[in-house]
Amino acid sequence: MANKSASNKIAASTQQYLDIAEIKDNTVVMKDGTLRAVLMVSSINFALKSEEEQNAVIGSYVRFLNNLAFTLQIVVQSRELDIDNYLNYLKEKEKEQINKLLKIQTADYIEYIQELTSLGRIMSKRFFVVVPYDPVTDKHKGFFSSIKEALRPATIIKLKEQTFVRYQEMLDRRVDSVMGGLESMGVSVARLDTQSLIELYYKTYNPETSKNQPLVELGRLKVEE
Repeated sequence: MANKSASNKIAASTQQYLDIAEIKDNTVVMKDGTLRAVLMVSSINFALKSEEEQNAVIGSYVRFLNNLAFTLQIVVQSRELDIDNYLNYLKEKEKEQINKLLKIQTADYIEYIQELTSLGRIMSKRFFVVVPYDPVTDKHKGFFSSIKEALRPATIIKLKEQTFVRYQEMLDRRVDSVMGGLESMGVSVARLDTQSLIELYYKTYNPETSKNQPLVELGRLKVEE
């Protein structure tokens, strides 16, 4: 009982320091009532482009920044590339291969990949743009309510559905504007859905645990009321 009580206290204290209240409808709701949308953005090889193309990208980026009327957060994540699933896929293909020559080539390729990864960690980079919406910035906030929130940082604000929908509409407009600006630079942009958001934050806050304990699909998650 003592261990269980201690673990509950640890879980509760940890939760107090997380800024996320809930994730729903492809949107992150923060404890202070603000919203976030997360966009995954592809990269471009700027050095391989011609001078004319580089100038076009720079010009599009400048116009994108000048048209922004709100702040953005750009996040770059570097993670060790997990190729175990890829190797397992190749091994299955090797077993299924009927052609003897192709079977040998597949085995050699698997060995090459394993030797390559044994020489050092292979890192992958992912690029995200976080689009915020803060309804408070559009309104005057009372001094005492601000002090109250500061003194109670762990309080989770549950937005009413009607209020959430209204805020989300404003956020969606910002997302559309940002996506259009980014795509004008020649990069691909995709908004993370609810499942992808949960997986992103789970892996961010639990980098080691997530390797051994993959997150289940959203439909199979049990949510306590």
